[in-house]
Amino acid sequence: MFMHNKKLMYTVRVAEPNPGLATLMLEQFGGPQGELAAAMRYFTQALADEDPGRKDMLLDIATEELSHLEVIGSIVSMLNRGVKGELAEGALEEADLYMSLNDGGESHTTSILYGGAPALVNSAGVPWTAAYIDSIGDPACDLRSNIAAESRAKIVYERLINVTDDAGIKDALTFLMTREIAHQKSFEKALYAMQPNFPAGKLPGHPDFADKYYSLSQGDGEARGPWNEGEQWEYVDDRAEQAAVDGGDGTAQVVLSADELETVEALAARTASDPQANPVTGADLGAGPGAGKTTTLVE
Repeated sequence: MFMHNKKLMYTVRVAEPNPGLATLMLEQFGGPQGELAAAMRYFTQALADEDPGRKDMLLDIATEELSHLEVIGSIVSMLNRGVKGELAEGALEEADLYMSLNDGGESHTTSILYGGAPALVNSAGVPWTAAYIDSIGDPACDLRSNIAAESRAKIVYERLINVTDDAGIKDALTFLMTREIAHQKSFEKALYAMQPNFPAGKLPGHPDFADKYYSLSQGDGEARGPWNEGEQWEYVDDRAEQAAVDGGDGTAQVVLSADELETVEALAARTASDPQANPVTGADLGAGPGAGKTTTLVE
């Protein structure tokens, strides 16, 4: 069970209200890279993990992410605290209140709809969704996804740090950003503590295709590097060798019963196009400037 500690994990010091900045901070509250998404991702993974060490780690980090949610939510609340009171009490003249609500971004929406509270939306007002959780139930997959999620969250925190000159907010965001680094390290260690951990799952890849690199992007700019050259790779740039790589004829086939074949052939005959036809269409009859060439009605 969970118990709440009334002390934040990190002290929040906000110099002055700023509804526009509060809206930007919502990205890490209700956004896809935010703290709620991280907490739910790791918590649900932990419930299903069969390894006691990983389960414990995932529960610890999931719980910490909830504490981070509280920190970022407190920042949002403090940044909105001034306009919250002004809006609730009608303390400003209409014009001044309107200007304060439109401090930037979607700040007017968050103020009117949510009263300045840290809503579970991203900075564009899009509601949080469980679709942000991309866990698939395989630890090798999920740990790699977690590493990427922590990396993305760090970048978002960097961007938020760069858009404010409030020293207290920068300090709290730097803490949150740094914890993303620590979590990434933990997930990396857990991943490589599994041997083997690549490829994910149990079934092996087909040996004929596991080491091939297909150069499928044509034109200038072709580059070689460790991702496609060296003894690990067979580089395939011959167009004839890039299609029907299984040795077949490259078509799609299915075996049908006699009745199914008869039905499909009837369908094909009923819906066949006449390549010799050139009918006048509604686009031709209604064509105006800019329509391009059209078919002329022959009397």
